[in-house]
Parts: sequence; structure tokens; C-alpha cells
Amino acid sequence: MNENHTGMKDCVVVGAGAAGLSAALTLGRARRSTLVIDAGRQSNRVAAKVGGLLGHDRRPPALFHAEGRAELLAYPSVELRSGEVTHGVREDDGTFAVTLADGRRERARSMVLAPGTDYRHPQLPGLSERWGNAVFHCPFCHGWEVSDRPLGVLATGAVGVHGALNLRAWSDRITLLTNGGELTDEQREQLAVGGVGWDERPISVLDGPGTDLRAAVFADGDELALGALLVKSTLYQRSSLARDLGASLSEPDEMLSVEAITVDAMGRTGVPGLYAAGDAATAVPPSMAAAVASGYLAGAAVAVQLAAGY
Repeated sequence: MNENHTGMKDCVVVGAGAAGLSAALTLGRARRSTLVIDAGRQSNRVAAKVGGLLGHDRRPPALFHAEGRAELLAYPSVELRSGEVTHGVREDDGTFAVTLADGRRERARSMVLAPGTDYRHPQLPGLSERWGNAVFHCPFCHGWEVSDRPLGVLATGAVGVHGALNLRAWSDRITLLTNGGELTDEQREQLAVGGVGWDERPISVLDGPGTDLRAAVFADGDELALGALLVKSTLYQRSSLARDLGASLSEPDEMLSVEAITVDAMGRTGVPGLYAAGDAATAVPPSMAAAVASGYLAGAAVAVQLAAGY
């Protein structure tokens, strides 16, 4: 279906990461006029490889996104545009209007939000430049590549204990680093029973050549040899669109540290015509595999909604 004389699209997809591309592919195959707006801020762009995505395992993220964009070109009803959506509104007639940073305004009968999330990790010298390589957030995405090295977990409390015990599948040399936080006696016992070490001293810097990690250097000058570091990060919405359009968001807590758009199994936000997918709409640690699946489901749900005429 092509856009009509008013320039109205069937759907606008905000974000061209794994979820946004997947949603657009589904909509393109359903012959729905779809505009994908890509700000170029995919969360995994700094990672060396994709981990755990069937058919793309251990391939560069840039290659995945380039191939996804190329696949969309086969569908004339899909348009890809570089840009950033700065404002969105649901009109009185139930349609959506978005304004881009360049001032252009686009309208659509439905919208899929897939802008991704911002990872906020501890402000520790040496961490940011190693993010996505020797310093990582998800063991299922990066654990294989750092197997059998001495590994650290930078976190506190129950989530730190859980993360350290889980990481034993990839190495038998695990140390939980609390960076000055204190563990309870019960937590220390859990770690000891699990064969995991711990160190509660403040860390001054992460050291190593380039993006590699050699050691954590403590404030007292001592060092702990490390090959990689799992870091607890809190994920926040990258875009204000969900709030602007009236969608509900979850609050990060100690274990599920994600500010997520609340959706049902098909990506529906509860706001008629508004869907969300990918990292921005998952309350659990995200992955590309989950993002692709959620994008497909949201795209299919939009197509069904449009076919039903509501």
C-alpha cells in the first residue's frame, strides 16, 4: 500500500537497530508504507562482534545493520531516512505526527518505537574506552570471547553475587569487585561456596593496552589481574517519545536495571496505534536475538491493526 495524497504513511518506525529493521521488514512484506528514521545510535555499534544471534553469530554489528538495510531496499513500500526524531504527538484523529531535527514533519497511522536505550555504567577511569570489548554488560553476548580468562564483575549486593556466580560458566577464575561497597556475611558465604573471590576495596583505574584489560588497580596501589570485566549497568530510555506519547514505563530496580516501555506480547503499549520493540521495550537484559523477535511481532501487530481498520 502506498502513501495517499496527504503524505500519510501506514507506519513510522523510530530507530534502525535490530528491532526497528525487523519491524520494517515485516511491514514491507505486508505491503504497508513504512518510514524508518535512523539516528545511527545503535547500542552495539561499539562491539567487535554480534554474540548469540542465529545466522549472524560472531559477525561485526555494522555488517548486520548494513545487510538489514539492504534487505529493506527490496520492498518499495519501505523508506529509510537518516535523522533524529525530536518530537512526537498523537493527533485527535488517532494518527501520529513526528518532527525531525531538520524540521521535517511526517505523519503516520501507527508508530513503532525502537530507539534503543542508553547504558549508564559506573564512572570509573578506563571503563568507557573498553566498553563493548573487554568491558561488557551481557555474558551471553560476550562471555564466549573471554572464556577461561581471569574475569571480574563490577557490581554490589545481590545482583553482583548473582552475576559473579553466573559467570562461572565461562571461567573458574571469577572475582566480584564492589568498588568500596560492602557485602553481607551471607553474600560472602554464597560466593565462597560457589568458588568466587571478592574484593571490596575502591578501584582507581582499569588498566591495559588499547581496549584490552590487564588489571584493576585499587586505590591502595594493589592490582588484580583481569582479562575482562562484566559491569552492571542501568538502561534508560534514549528518547522521550514514549513519555511524550503517553506510554507507561517501568522503574529500574536492583535486579532488573532497565527503564522499559511497558508492552504486551505483541509490542502494544496501551496507546492505540503505538507499539514498541527492542531494548527500549524489554524489562530484562537485552539482546539482538530478542530485539529481532520483538520487532517482528510489533510489525505483524501493526499490519493486523491496519488491516482491521482501527
